[in-house]
Amino acid sequence: MGDLTHFDDQGASRMVDVGGKAITERMARAESFVHMQPETLSLIRNRQVAKGDVLDVARLAGIMATKRTADLIPLCHPLGIDAVDLDLQIIDDRTIRIEATVKVQGRTGVEMEALTAVTIAGLTIYDMCKAVDRGMTLGPTRLLEKSGGKSGPFRADAPPSSSKPMG
Repeated sequence: MGDLTHFDDQGASRMVDVGGKAITERMARAESFVHMQPETLSLIRNRQVAKGDVLDVARLAGIMATKRTADLIPLCHPLGIDAVDLDLQIIDDRTIRIEATVKVQGRTGVEMEALTAVTIAGLTIYDMCKAVDRGMTLGPTRLLEKSGGKSGPFRADAPPSSSKPMG
């Protein structure tokens, strides 16, 4: 495990100085799930939700959120994102899987941007469908993979057993 770099010697929060780091290609992939009633997913699949095409709007929301991560998470660096790919898949009659891949040439990684993308896309699905299904759940949400930077590559273990709704 690495050190907690967002604290100074006295324990105060700080933004990490990345000025001396090399600019490298960095990539991160994250995933999240939205679980709902089968009837809700049927409405999404058939584009019958009153607010519009849920998957298309959620994709756009995730992309927009990626670019605003530093505005949402206090110690994140603003980044000039090179690419964002957001994929939303219906994986069974109750579940949508969201995956984001974010790339940048930069001094710091894009893990938070990928996690923000999938989270905001999931929240958008909830917002657009809450009138018909307030019992929807989000998660698990996790980093799948990252590359670039001093810490090197990371790849998550097999999917958690909790990719199905809890309870």
